[in-house]
Amino acid sequence: MDWLNELNPAQREAVTCPDGPVLVIAGAGTGKTKTLASRVAWLIEQGTPADRILLLTFTRRAAAEMLGRAARFAGAQANKVWGGTFHATANRLLRLYGRAVGLSATFTVMDQADSEDLMNLIRGELGLAKAKKRFPRKGTLSAIYSRMVNSRMKLKAVLQAAFPWCEDDIDGIRAIFEAYVRRKREQNVLDYDDLLLHWQALMDAPEVGDKVAGRFDHVLVDEYQDTNVVQAEILVAMRRRNGNIMVVGDDAQSIYSFRSATVRNMLDFPRQFPKARTITLEENYRSVQPILDASNAVMEQAGERYTKNLFTRRQGGEKPALVTCLDETEQCNAVCDRILARREEGVPLMRQAVLFRAGHHSAQLEVELTRRNIPFVKYGGLKFVEAAHVKDLIAILRILENPADQMSWYRVLLLMPGVGPAAARKLMAGLGIGGDGGGAGNPLRALQDAPPKPPPAAEKAFQVFRSAMRNCTTGKVPPAAQVERIRRFYEPIFERVYENPKVRLRDLDQLELIASNYRSRSKFITDLTLDPPRSTGDLAGKPLLDDDYLILSTIHSAKGCEWDAVYIIHAADGMIPSDMATGSAEEIDEERRLLYVAMTRAKDSLGIFFPLRYYHRGRGLSDAHSYAQVSRFLADVQARLFARSTAGAQQDEEHPAEDAGQGGSRTVDDKLRDLWSG
Repeated sequence: MDWLNELNPAQREAVTCPDGPVLVIAGAGTGKTKTLASRVAWLIEQGTPADRILLLTFTRRAAAEMLGRAARFAGAQANKVWGGTFHATANRLLRLYGRAVGLSATFTVMDQADSEDLMNLIRGELGLAKAKKRFPRKGTLSAIYSRMVNSRMKLKAVLQAAFPWCEDDIDGIRAIFEAYVRRKREQNVLDYDDLLLHWQALMDAPEVGDKVAGRFDHVLVDEYQDTNVVQAEILVAMRRRNGNIMVVGDDAQSIYSFRSATVRNMLDFPRQFPKARTITLEENYRSVQPILDASNAVMEQAGERYTKNLFTRRQGGEKPALVTCLDETEQCNAVCDRILARREEGVPLMRQAVLFRAGHHSAQLEVELTRRNIPFVKYGGLKFVEAAHVKDLIAILRILENPADQMSWYRVLLLMPGVGPAAARKLMAGLGIGGDGGGAGNPLRALQDAPPKPPPAAEKAFQVFRSAMRNCTTGKVPPAAQVERIRRFYEPIFERVYENPKVRLRDLDQLELIASNYRSRSKFITDLTLDPPRSTGDLAGKPLLDDDYLILSTIHSAKGCEWDAVYIIHAADGMIPSDMATGSAEEIDEERRLLYVAMTRAKDSLGIFFPLRYYHRGRGLSDAHSYAQVSRFLADVQARLFARSTAGAQQDEEHPAEDAGQGGSRTVDDKLRDLWSG
């Protein structure tokens, strides 16, 4: 166990601590991944069976990385650990025990887009799409529903707090939600939120709840500051037979309240587990000390928090730069100048990042980067399964898995020529699908034995569809073969519906390749839904021919990343914090944490920029610009912890004659010199 010697004292205390609840407060860059992986290895070395350890993370990649490290310490036994996201673990447990809460083992999981589409369908059926005044659209309805479920707030309170313009429509929203829940139950489908709710219900079920809790001797949780109320309650229920739980997180990096995550879970952990031990990791392995000093100072002003002061053993380092710019144009020029200067100093573009509060904040900078021939990649974009053509093919697989899935039938039927919404509903009714009744019997059997008559333009496609579905249900057909057979039906339609079909076909090739790694269609669909890969086709953007490129990212997307040089733009009050998130002390504290997260992404160099003046389209006699001031989070610490500068100052010093020559041949200095010269 030589790997224990690689841990610092606080990490070693966390790894080797005795049984019982443990809260590990892991500051930015303090090695929490290494600590959790070492804890898993330690438990295995101490005799805990690997399959009785549950490791919960927020991405499958994080779980794989931790278990890979644990395997290097403790051997192949670590591969038997239950590791994965909350939602993936919920899915796995519900497949085993779901009947105790009224779930069939064949349930399918809708992604967010499918959930929104189902709400939109119900919205139309209830006549709310034809209202004489504005009514919330599907994306807003889905956001309201998810906020309500995950925060445990009443609908009225959610509308008042986050969607005040929807308050007058509460009766219509309530009607949609009631129909939405009923329709999901009838179709044997769950959305993301349902996975957690049913896991929680499972823990309350007589006998079964104790059985699930008893499966695990130890529970470890990563990024605990990003959990919501439901997840915290699940964890309490999972530890009712023993208190062996370790949660690792940083309250200063709790920035996802819009997803119903709450920093209260971190702050209240000692109350939920009264005998909890608290261990703080403060030694930072990422940033130089001047950056840490500035970051610590920003967080010192927060209201309720765990006290920690990050330090490093790295020597040297320059103070972060706080650069005042005249306007956005000067900000773009200053950032580009520094990026190119760092590049000449040997820092590759891909080791540099520009961070911002909102996606549109980089619009003008992107234009300037293009003008200067600086290639860049902006974090975000569609995921692989969010591409429309991939969702089409997956919808057919979902029908095979769960013939009662109304939204998948509706999506597939609309692909056929001559089939609109009315014709699709008629075909679905002929198959025994749709409406509140949910249909009786097996729609797949009806498709083969007594199919409804499609519109004339769709007859050929409908027959090919019937043949493809029959081929996929005859005998034991592996998932990859099912994808290949479905493509015979889909590709002619695909080429008619979408532009650039040759480029998009690569995504279908990728889908078939992924399917070849699965023996179960159910697991294949579930993995794609809960933890999808990124897009591989044209939706990922043009191929990068350059050997290097700059990173642009929102602060939310940058969490967990690090770069040698970081530039934070628009650090003006109203931008950071956003003027849309200053309605309460809690919101302001989260905005402070956002700035802290951005600052702690930097390893060697940090630059923060704010324009003094913003231009905007004037109305009537109003001004065409407004003035800004530096973020309130920096106002009290800028003088002592930052290197202050003005963006245009260096240029003026290099070219003094350009301004000096205006209005006279002699400078003020020359005139003064005359007073004491001969």
